[in-house]
Amino acid sequence: MAFIGEFFQGLTIADLAVGLFFIGLYGAMTQRNIIKTIMSIGIMDAAAIVFFVMINYETGQRSPVTGPSAEQMADPVPQALMITAIVIGVSVVAMCLAMYMRVVYRYKTADWKTLIRRLGDQ
Repeated sequence: MAFIGEFFQGLTIADLAVGLFFIGLYGAMTQRNIIKTIMSIGIMDAAAIVFFVMINYETGQRSPVTGPSAEQMADPVPQALMITAIVIGVSVVAMCLAMYMRVVYRYKTADWKTLIRRLGDQ
């Protein structure tokens, strides 16, 4: 039991983000419901953003806006890239939901297997 406690104490937030990414990937690959698949894609997107933000984190760094000295300044480029990734992720989820609404309206199902079967019958 002590081994498990030591294992979890050694984890960083970046490690947990990788685990969350793979949980989202598992959900995207195994869910039959389209909404649950879209939610899994959103989880993967959030985990990737957390990973890239935390991989560059160093204790004691401050944002460039507050005017710290050069050695205390955090690199703003990864943060700017992640803001762009957030916008793209929200856009992808919004597009998936719009396509989901169209599919449910036309084919009257939210199940992948039923949808594939109905598309094959056409």
